[in-house]
Amino acid sequence: MSTHSLLLAEDSPEDAQLILKALQPVIQESMVVLCTDGVEALDYLLARNAHANRNSEDLPGVALIDLNLPKINGLEVLRELRETPRTRLLPVIILSASSERRDVRSAALLGANSYVCKPHDYGRLRETVELLGRYWLDLNIPPPPTPPT
Repeated sequence: MSTHSLLLAEDSPEDAQLILKALQPVIQESMVVLCTDGVEALDYLLARNAHANRNSEDLPGVALIDLNLPKINGLEVLRELRETPRTRLLPVIILSASSERRDVRSAALLGANSYVCKPHDYGRLRETVELLGRYWLDLNIPPPPTPPT
């Protein structure tokens, strides 16, 4: 069982709080790891730097990643996750304010499992995030871990 069931990579403190609140019916906040930039998200998921002592096999059930993260953007985070055998199958959802076709296409080409545009209305955001959490944490059957080589 994972220590954290969900990784949220979101640089906006306001959006992060709204997303965490929307996830409350689905998951306890203590089961969410919050990263505020792309480097921190990769360090956590790849168990390096500040997270080097973390069990690298202990991955969350899903990663919700904002597209416009500081230091390394969401697409670069996704690219590195897909290039790393241990995280290649980790479900990654890009959750972004952008609905630009090029962003959606880039995320799909890099292997995003889903691309969701953040609604501007809090009620719709709450519904959207709760549905995402219910699907990816309750309904989805994840692939088994990659066997060690």
